[in-house]
Amino acid sequence: MPRHDWLLGRDRGSEATERIYAAATDLIAQDGYEAFTIEALAAKIPCSVATIYRHAGGKAAIRDAVVAIQAARIVDTVRDAIKDLSGPDRVVTATIVALQRLHSDPLAQMMRTMQTNPGSEWLTKSPMVTRFAAEMLGPDNTDPLAAQWLIRVFLALWYWPLKDPAAECTMVQRFLGPPYTSNN
Repeated sequence: MPRHDWLLGRDRGSEATERIYAAATDLIAQDGYEAFTIEALAAKIPCSVATIYRHAGGKAAIRDAVVAIQAARIVDTVRDAIKDLSGPDRVVTATIVALQRLHSDPLAQMMRTMQTNPGSEWLTKSPMVTRFAAEMLGPDNTDPLAAQWLIRVFLALWYWPLKDPAAECTMVQRFLGPPYTSNN
C-alpha cells in the first residue's frame, strides 16, 4: 500500500520513480542510450543503485518506461488532431503530426542513440506501439498487418526523414494515405 508522505504531500515511491525516469531521460538524451548506466543514474539523482532497481527496474525497464512517458505526450497531441478524421485523412494527419512532434522531442535523440536498428524487436512488438498504430488507423480497421505496416513506415520516415518537411508531408499524403481509402 502506498505510503502518503507528510512532507511531500504524496506517495514517496511514486515520487522516487518519477525522479528516476526524469533523470534517466536527461542522461539518455545527453549521452545516448548505449552510454546510459544505472550507476550514472544513481550518481545523478543521487541515490543507491538498489533504490533504482527497487523503484524502476533495470536498464531495459527504464528504457521502456521513458519511451512510454515520452510517447504519451506525442499520442495525446495526435489524438487531438485526428479525433474527427477517418480513412486516409486520419492516417496521414496522425503520421505527419506524430513525425513533427517526434522530430522535436527528446525521445528522438534517445532512440537514435541505440545501436539496434529502428525496427528492433522491442519496439515493433511493443503492445503500446501496436495499440497506437491501430488507433491511428481508426476503429473500422481491425487488420493487425495494417498496424504493423504503419509502424514500419512510420519508423522509416522518423529514422530517415527527408530534409524538406514539406516534401515529407507530400510523400506521406501520396503514398501512405491511398491504401487506407478502403478497409481491406
